[in-house]
Amino acid sequence: MLRRGKKAKTPLSEEEQLLLYQQKLLAEEEMAKKKERLLSQFLKDKLAKEEQNSALNLNKINTQWRTVLREVKTKELHKDIEILSQTFERVVDCKDSVIKSLAKDLSEAEEQYAHALRSHLHNIDQLLALQRRRLHLLEENYNNELEVLTKEFETERKTIIDQHEKEIHYLQDVFMAMEQNYIDSEYESKLEFQSMWDDLKNKNLEEKHFLRIQLENVVEDLWRRFQEALKNYTDATEDRKIAFETLKVKDEKSSKEIEAQMKKIQKLQEAITISKGKIMLHNHESEDQNQYIRNDKELVLTQLRKLKSQRMQAREVSQENLVKLTLESNATLKALKKIVDKGEKILKLAEICRKYETEEEKVLPFYSSVLTANMQEENEEQNPEELTMELVKVMADYVGMENFWKRYNKVKLEQLSLQHRRAQLLEINGKLREMLKQYLDGISVSDEVLSKFNPLFIVNHQSNLSQPLSTSTAQSGDKPPPTTYNIIEAAHIISHTL
Repeated sequence: MLRRGKKAKTPLSEEEQLLLYQQKLLAEEEMAKKKERLLSQFLKDKLAKEEQNSALNLNKINTQWRTVLREVKTKELHKDIEILSQTFERVVDCKDSVIKSLAKDLSEAEEQYAHALRSHLHNIDQLLALQRRRLHLLEENYNNELEVLTKEFETERKTIIDQHEKEIHYLQDVFMAMEQNYIDSEYESKLEFQSMWDDLKNKNLEEKHFLRIQLENVVEDLWRRFQEALKNYTDATEDRKIAFETLKVKDEKSSKEIEAQMKKIQKLQEAITISKGKIMLHNHESEDQNQYIRNDKELVLTQLRKLKSQRMQAREVSQENLVKLTLESNATLKALKKIVDKGEKILKLAEICRKYETEEEKVLPFYSSVLTANMQEENEEQNPEELTMELVKVMADYVGMENFWKRYNKVKLEQLSLQHRRAQLLEINGKLREMLKQYLDGISVSDEVLSKFNPLFIVNHQSNLSQPLSTSTAQSGDKPPPTTYNIIEAAHIISHTL
């Protein structure tokens, strides 16, 4: 028993004490939370009871106040009803008196209306009788004038019919004579026209045949040249065949236009023949008309020549355009090839540069502007530039390149900063090399060191530094005295710089 008591009273370790202390704290926290929950629940219940009581009391107060207001309102309404009944009776008496006066006025107005109606009907009867008498007189005058006019019309009609018959007989005789003269002249003119028409037809056929042979030779020559050029062109440039097909379509369109012009020319020639026939028919009647038609013929011929010259010029222009198109297509293909090569080179460089991008550049590739709004306004005031419409349009076209120029400017600035830093480092490296060389020259002995001036090298209490000349020798000689140099030990400089 004693041993068990001693074992029970053995002191606890620090970990066990810490666990007991934590358990006590947790138990105290749970007790405090329970007390808070109970207190909050009690306050909520009390608040709900107070709200119910306040609502009940408010309803009681409202019901009592409504009864008081109803009593007061009923008294006020009784007084208003008495006042309104008195005013209504007074208004009714006023309306009755007004109705009586209006009935008297109405009876008087009816009597006046009946008297005015009787007088008006009497006046209308008098006016109707007067109008009937007037109409009767006008009708008699109209009948008399109508009889006179019918008599005059009949006499004039007879005279006009007689004169018309005489003129018709005269015109029939004249027409017969003119018709006989016209038949004779027509026969003579037909004979002359037939002979002239045969001559002109033969001449036109010969000219047409000659021109057709000449044009066919020219066209065959041109076609042969064109086929040779086409063969050379297709052999030289197979890739531009599509462009040639488009130009060929244009050439077909121009040939159709030429055919249309030829049809117009043929129509004009037909018009010329018709005009010539008309000239032969009316040759005896008017020389002026013949001259006018000849002028028309000359104009048509000049137009024909102009059209032929225009056709030749159009062909020459089309050939020149074809040559220009081929040259320009070659130039554009070369320029596009250069642009493609340049783009591929840029893409390759971009892929190479992407490997060397930092994490910050990968996350934020486009930096924001460092300048504030006030700094930008000051910069615009210092560098005022008037934006024209052309400049605004150009800027709008290159808005999509803004991010590219941001990255380009950023890389350019980094390049300049690195070049500046490199120059600084090279300068520092050069200085350090000079210091190290001076230090090594000072601590080492070699032929190169001995050949140079060294303040640390002393033999027989004499250094190899050049001594300054005396004043007498300096004055006697023409050469200026040698310059003296302050020489500092390299170890001293290294100790103070590093």
